Parts: sequence; structure tokens; C-alpha cells
Amino acid sequence: MFPHHFTSINRRRFLGGAALALLAARFGARTSSAASISNDPKLRIICFGAHPDDCEIQAGGVAAMWAAKGHRVKFVSVTNGDIGHWREAGGPLANRRRTEIIETAKILGIATAALDIHDGELEPTLENRRMLTRLIREWNADLVLSPRPNDYHPDHRYTGVLVQDAAFMVTVPFFCPDVPALKKNPVFMYYPDRFQKPNPFQPDVAVSIDSVIEKKLNALDALESQFYEGGANGSIEDVPGDPAKQKERRRAVRAGFDKRNRDIATRFRAKLADFYGKDAAEKIQHAEAFETCEYGRQPDQAELKKLFPFFGE
Repeated sequence: MFPHHFTSINRRRFLGGAALALLAARFGARTSSAASISNDPKLRIICFGAHPDDCEIQAGGVAAMWAAKGHRVKFVSVTNGDIGHWREAGGPLANRRRTEIIETAKILGIATAALDIHDGELEPTLENRRMLTRLIREWNADLVLSPRPNDYHPDHRYTGVLVQDAAFMVTVPFFCPDVPALKKNPVFMYYPDRFQKPNPFQPDVAVSIDSVIEKKLNALDALESQFYEGGANGSIEDVPGDPAKQKERRRAVRAGFDKRNRDIATRFRAKLADFYGKDAAEKIQHAEAFETCEYGRQPDQAELKKLFPFFGE
């Protein structure tokens, strides 16, 4: 059987129609997933990132919280990350990064996948739009998360564009008719960033992740190639030989991500107060936040509380 990170989309790229039909019968490929799980009471969330670390940084906390409640979460890296290191590249690096996100997914209790697109070469093509549309349909998503389409990195931008392009097409029956269209348009939301032009990020929901911050940091620790070793812009200086300095390096990386989520809580304290109340919001130390995309279903606060069922805990 294919490993769990080798998605049905990947299989379609390599198999003809007859072979695909055989696999669907043998392995239960989800060619009619929307119909088969329409009565599933659990939420289904799919998160897209450009690289095998983006979803983990942006939504690792809420993912762990959803998973703990039995909801179904999937992280998808739209590229394989094969140039994201100063010393390694190509297939060996892609395999290493896939192994890292599988370990991260085990820690968070979620599903994960990395698509077979070269890092740094993502384009908003029709083929890729179809790929993401199929993934959203196959997951029967209630909520879809992605970066915004204004960002310093082209892969981040085009991931946002592709998700936006799928936001309506997931409901159109004769677009990718091999996977049934969704009857209900998901809610599409963005991760936070600090880019101001053409418009700044404005959260519609902010969530305390204090209860899972250690789990999130443990998950990020597993992405060693990117954080401990510094990723594409790292160097040999990031990997000290002395064991004491190695421990200090790991502590520094962990502290940096702890601060990142503290900064989000501080930055969006007013939005935390909208959901937790002013007094409780003042005590929150770590948070994640999300903005509703203008495409897809437009949730009010009551629906946001259903999609993020963490308030009042």
C-alpha cells in the first residue's frame, strides 16, 4: 500500500484510468468522499503551506487542539522543499523533509502530505488549481487555511493564489468531475503576516494555544533541517560541534518560536478579548490567529466558535 503521505493526487499523476480504478476498489481511494462522510459530525480541516514547515509554524497549535477533540486535520505542503537547505538539495532533502513532517504529524495527531513540486518553482497553473481543488474535496473540508497571496516568497504567494482559485471551484460539479464537488462551500482563512501592502492582515479569530504550546514546540523541534540547521539561509556556523553549544542552539530555536506565539497574543489581544472576554484574554500568553478570506463561506462569530471549538475552556 502507498504510504500515507503519498496522496491520491500523486497517484493520479502516475497511473492511468484503469489502474486508478483498480486502486480505488482495492485501497478505498476516496473518489466519492464527499458523499461517504457527509454525516460525519467531526470537523475536517485542511491547511496548505508552501513548504514542509509552513503549516506547522502557522497552525500547529490549533491543529493539536482540534486533533485532541477528535476532529480531522491535514497539513499539505504544496512543494517538496528540495532546495530548502544550505548544504543539501534534491531528492535526498525532499525525503528528509517528508520524514520530518511525518514525525511532526505524529506529535500533533494529524495527517500530512508533501506534493511533488520543486521548491521555488510553484506556479498558479490550471494543473495545480485542479490538484488543490481535488485535495479540498477529498478531505471534505469544513475549513481551509492558507497564506495570503501577498508575501515575500513566490511559493507562499502562489499557494495563496491557488487556494483562492479553488475557493469557488470546489463547488462546481464539472470542474474536476472525477471527484464529487462539495455541496457546501468551506470557510477559507489566512495565516497572519506583517505585510502591509496592498492591505494588512486583520484577524477574525484568535485562539489561545497555551494548553498545547509545549506540544507545538516539540513538533517544530522535529523539523531539524529548517530550524536547528537553519534551512536555506543557514550555514555550518548554525551547527555547533560542542554538545553544550548544541543544547544552547536548540534552546534558542525553541525560545524563538515561543516568542513568536507570544507576540501574536500581544498583537491580537483585542481579538482574543472578543472570544475569551477581556479579563481572560489578558492572561493568555501564546496565540494563533486567522483572517477570513472574502471567497468561500462567510462565517459569523457563532460559526467561528463552532469551527474553533476552544473558547470557554
